[in-house]
Order: sequence, then structure tokens, then C-alpha cells
Amino acid sequence: MALRHAVLAALLDGEYSGYQLAKIFDVGVADFWYAAPQQLYAELARMEAAGLVAGRRVVQQGRPDKRVFTVTEAGLAELAAFAAAPAKPLLIRDDLIVKVHACDLLDPGPLIDQLHERAREAAAKLELFGRMLAHLRGGLEEEEFLRRGERVGPYLTCLGGLRLERQMHEWCVQTARTLSGRAARRAERRPS
Repeated sequence: MALRHAVLAALLDGEYSGYQLAKIFDVGVADFWYAAPQQLYAELARMEAAGLVAGRRVVQQGRPDKRVFTVTEAGLAELAAFAAAPAKPLLIRDDLIVKVHACDLLDPGPLIDQLHERAREAAAKLELFGRMLAHLRGGLEEEEFLRRGERVGPYLTCLGGLRLERQMHEWCVQTARTLSGRAARRAERRPS
């Protein structure tokens, strides 16, 4: 997947500026694609030059003008071709997981602290995902929304993010508990 596909998918919900897209990526897309704001602005310029998005200037009172973007027919065709292509398997690159893999030869203290911090971050994301899901449902129960909702893609994506964060939270808590217990047992066995 290229950044352009994530941008096209985000723009399906409407017309957004680069700043608004950066906020969308920060909250709603970050679990499956990270992009710095500078990357988004550069990609939007390339996509506009390629005819995948159309941009227009919006004059604002008391603030600098902004550009907003929408998906073009060519952009929809690009997104359709991407969606029809076989998906690549999930690839996780996470330095915390590498640290846990090497934990038997490391001081567990800093790693345990990092696991607790990641668990706190995951808990905050869980709360955010819960609020986003409720907002997307608009007062409907989940099953009803999934049957009748106009656009379920963002909801299903958010639901996937929620489940991944829940698993990460549980793994961090369990791993920190395991490493803490092992460290305590080692400390008890050391001669005074």
C-alpha cells in the first residue's frame, strides 16, 4: 500500500485540507498508516499533478487561504484497482517487541516501564476508539448500524483498530507482570 491509497480512502468522506487530513491520520488512520504532515502535503501535490485528487483554494477571513482536496474519478479508479489487488500480509515493526524478545539478557526495569507506558497509550486509544465508534454509529446500536449504515468502512476500520489496541494493551500488561515476577524471584534468590 502506498500513502496515496490511504489518502484516497480518507478523502472518501469529503473535502479536506492537508491540515484536516493530518488530523484524520493522527486519530483515525494512525493504526494502519503513519504519515507526517509534510509527507501528506507532498503526496497531495503529487496526487493532484497525477489527477487523482482535485484541489481548490478556499479564502478565509482573518486566516491564510487554504487548499481543500477531493477524490477525482481517476482517484476512485486508482483506489478500486488497489482494493482489487491481493492484500499483503500484516507486517509489524515494533522496537518494543524486539526488546521483549531480548529481555532474558537485559535489565528488565526499563523494559517494564516501557511496557507500562505502552499499555497506558493503548488504554487512551481504546477510549478514543470507543468515542469514535459511538460517533460513527450516530445513536444506533452496532448491529443496526452495520446493517443499515451508509458508510461502514470507517467504522469497520476503527473497530479493527480497537481490537488491535485491546490486544496490545493486554499483551503489555501481561508481559510487564511476567517480567516483574521473574525479576522479583531472581532478587529473592540472590545472596545478601
